[in-house]
Amino acid sequence: MEAIKNEEVEKIYVGKNASGSIKKIIGMARDAKVPTVTSDNEKLEELAGTKNHQAVVALVSDFEYIELEDLIRKLEDKEDARIFILDKIEDPHNFGAIARSCNFFGIDAIIFPNRRAATVNDTVVKSSAGAIYDIDVCKVSNISQSIEKLKEAGFWIYATDLEGEDIRECDFSGKAAVVIGNEGKGVSKNILKNSDKTITIPNFSDFDSLNASVAAAIVMYEIRR
Repeated sequence: MEAIKNEEVEKIYVGKNASGSIKKIIGMARDAKVPTVTSDNEKLEELAGTKNHQAVVALVSDFEYIELEDLIRKLEDKEDARIFILDKIEDPHNFGAIARSCNFFGIDAIIFPNRRAATVNDTVVKSSAGAIYDIDVCKVSNISQSIEKLKEAGFWIYATDLEGEDIRECDFSGKAAVVIGNEGKGVSKNILKNSDKTITIPNFSDFDSLNASVAAAIVMYEIRR
């Protein structure tokens, strides 16, 4: 539905016994003049590459990223601009979940590297419940260089780390960019060094690990609070 709203869909295949929300998708496709084809289950499985296709498959155009310079220009006059930087997040499910939370909390954009990291694919789109289409996503060749450009544009850089300042004590006013680290290694040392402040989510047990997407959502909530 989100892909249709954002004019990303080229063609839709639906099962023969479509009902409920699938009928709504067909209606949206018709209004948007998107071709819809009725297919058998085998065809849907072939297209989706899985049996878990929910009786509908959409062929979408390549995802359109925003250039960093264009993003900075777009947010130039927004005093409380919010960006989340994903430092080598590898699991597309995490990427998608973070994008969904970004949409929910009104985060302006996501920045991620083009190497050794998950990119926007079908898993990310599905995990985000389509929210990835409603947020600016920027793919960059070098996170550290991008951080420097953000600093020059007035952004304060916060890196998440176990040794950081309690997020409940942080002042997130002004333009803020938050770095969420790799699922296993956390935020890269060079990025920690170049950040303005390291922040941490207080824990209340001896278990000090949170899923990356859960941690990102908690930080987003605290920023808004």
